[in-house]
Amino acid sequence: MRRLLPVTDMTAAETEGGTAAGPDAAGPGAGGRGSAGPAAAAASAAASGPGYSASGREWSLDELADAYAYPALPAGEGAWLRANMVSSLDGAGQHDGRSQPLSSDADMRIFGTLRGLADVVVVGAETVRLEGYRPARAREAFAARRAAAGQGPAPVIAVVSASLNLDFSLPLFTEPLVPTLILTGAAAPPDRVRAARAAGAAVLTTGDGAGVEPARAKAALAERGLRRQLTEGGPRLLGQFVAAEVLDELCLTVSPTMTAGSAQRIAGGPSVAVPTRFAVASVLEQDGFLFTRYRRI
Repeated sequence: MRRLLPVTDMTAAETEGGTAAGPDAAGPGAGGRGSAGPAAAAASAAASGPGYSASGREWSLDELADAYAYPALPAGEGAWLRANMVSSLDGAGQHDGRSQPLSSDADMRIFGTLRGLADVVVVGAETVRLEGYRPARAREAFAARRAAAGQGPAPVIAVVSASLNLDFSLPLFTEPLVPTLILTGAAAPPDRVRAARAAGAAVLTTGDGAGVEPARAKAALAERGLRRQLTEGGPRLLGQFVAAEVLDELCLTVSPTMTAGSAQRIAGGPSVAVPTRFAVASVLEQDGFLFTRYRRI
């Protein structure tokens, strides 16, 4: 994996000298991605211009966790909501209803890292059904980092649903390490609310009507101490977060694939009156996949 942005002192050292210590450095004796040795790595880096890291080695989970760390939040105040999505070159957010065909091994490592850093994973009910969501698991690789941050062993899964038309016999509800949350509106069917609670889920009302109000949902999770928030979609839910201007960060994998067809984009729903501006925070690359991070301006 190589870092394209931000350009740092370490990146410059690699570009000029071919090797350097740290996350972007080639391992001992390694010549970088697709090269025959240090000299070739330096030539390749220089030819690619500023910001090119010659390293092709796989980053450790610790290095990925450092690269994707949440920003520091004021004590007891606020929350940070980031989204993790994947898109093909022609804008498809899924293929045959699922995101997996657009993904890669590196993408899944970043997917796991983002979960390993989050307090809560917020996901739409349709995505739960289509992707076959299971409970988040505790991972030894992130155990010390989570303990130091005062986090539980695994993130909570929070399902957004107006109808609560969910199968409460699924492991997501019967076998979670930490109880699954359901975010819904005040008009949710009472019998489904009772069924959810009987299955062990906690139901939070975060809207006055049938649906969830994004700002209230974000605040309600923060009130429970779940301030490092991650959403994995789907497109309709992400569109609601964008429209409500509560999305702080987008982690977007650009897959080197094209699907044609009529697949949804990563965000759906009504368009916003004025496009929301984001600034690029970082770009990584591996095997033609671009792993980008954008923060709302």
